[in-house]
Amino acid sequence: MREDFLEKLKSGDEAAFERFYRKYKKPLYSFIYRRVRKKEVTEEILNKAFFAFFEALRDFQGKSSLKTYLYSIAKHKIIDYYRKKKLKQVFLSRLPEPVISGLKVFLDDEIVREELREKIKRAFELLPNDYKKILRLKYIEGLKVGEIAEHFKLKFKATESLLFRARKAFIKVFQKL
Repeated sequence: MREDFLEKLKSGDEAAFERFYRKYKKPLYSFIYRRVRKKEVTEEILNKAFFAFFEALRDFQGKSSLKTYLYSIAKHKIIDYYRKKKLKQVFLSRLPEPVISGLKVFLDDEIVREELREKIKRAFELLPNDYKKILRLKYIEGLKVGEIAEHFKLKFKATESLLFRARKAFIKVFQKL
């Protein structure tokens, strides 16, 4: 891909992300599916691979193509999947069957949720106080922009702008973690 397209991706250009995602989603899905043979797992690894790719772009030095970089990340996500699966099998093989069946679903979902929860918490802690406050009011307390404007004693448009900047800052911090 051209240098300017890479710069667009690195700067967070949504149209560039969308174009890249559309171009590689199907072939990468096939690549992953051939290795895991499960639709749900393939979709999960696909999402993790794209997410990791976009997070890792800042470290991309152009020693390979973006496609090769993406596929390498996907390959590592597949390896991670099999490692976790093997660890769970070893762990679960030592437990009685009724306990195992109850734990399997919980382990898969809970590990992913906990990792995400911790990453969100760390990103949130690194934000300036106004950004923390507006994001908490909007997404945790569920207030509408008008209500937040009253709380901050700002005009509606200024509140929208502050919320936009806070979201953008959160994404930037989250991607760096």
